Amino acid sequence: MRSKLVAGNWKMYKTAAEGAVLATAIRNGLRRKPGVEVAVCPPFTALTAVAQALAGSPIALGAQNLHPEAEGAHTGEISAVMLKEHGCVYVIVGHSERRRECGETDALVNAKALAALKAGLIPIVCVGETREEREAGRTEAVLTEQIRGSLAGLGDRLEGLVIAYEPVWAIGTGLTATPQQAQEAHAHIRRLLAAMGGRDAAARTRILYGGSVKPDNAADLFSQPDIDGGLIGGASLKADSFLAIVHSA
Repeated sequence: MRSKLVAGNWKMYKTAAEGAVLATAIRNGLRRKPGVEVAVCPPFTALTAVAQALAGSPIALGAQNLHPEAEGAHTGEISAVMLKEHGCVYVIVGHSERRRECGETDALVNAKALAALKAGLIPIVCVGETREEREAGRTEAVLTEQIRGSLAGLGDRLEGLVIAYEPVWAIGTGLTATPQQAQEAHAHIRRLLAAMGGRDAAARTRILYGGSVKPDNAADLFSQPDIDGGLIGGASLKADSFLAIVHSA
């Protein structure tokens, strides 16, 4: 049985002080251990403050990116080992904003996922199609290419990672895939995982949905058989909305 996971991606929001306040509010709203895994992924500069605010709670810490090398002359980058030292459990890799703004390829996402696993981090590997690709009927083809490229060589390690399906056209736009659309994409991804690592591994791998998830649509999305929680963007920046989504899961 796959456990649900709700992870908040704070993107480039929240200073260290603001992040500590938000993390404390989320922690206080989850005084009892929820029946779902919860994680927050603040900016690098807020990791220490958020880690301190979450100490002793069931909420896991995650990061939003990493470099595939453990160390080296990579100005402005951060390694998996550094994230681990700060208490991170999860790390997001291949988010569509980084694919678009930083030119990240499936091969680079694959290298980052491998680096995360090597360091003992759980990568949340993001995939998703653009609006133009969906309207052209290419959703499954795009997801197939991204999954095969981003997870190359990881067939026997699927259970050590998380997949996040985030249709690019639904991120920060207010548009949301219908539960049926999301389920169809998740089912396709799970079939791809089964072909790569076997049915048992695919059945145990969590696939999250992301893309304008809100308290009023979370329950319908999370009730789908292949949707195992969410990677939450804007709604994770307010404790009450994030907590409502967690309770929906």
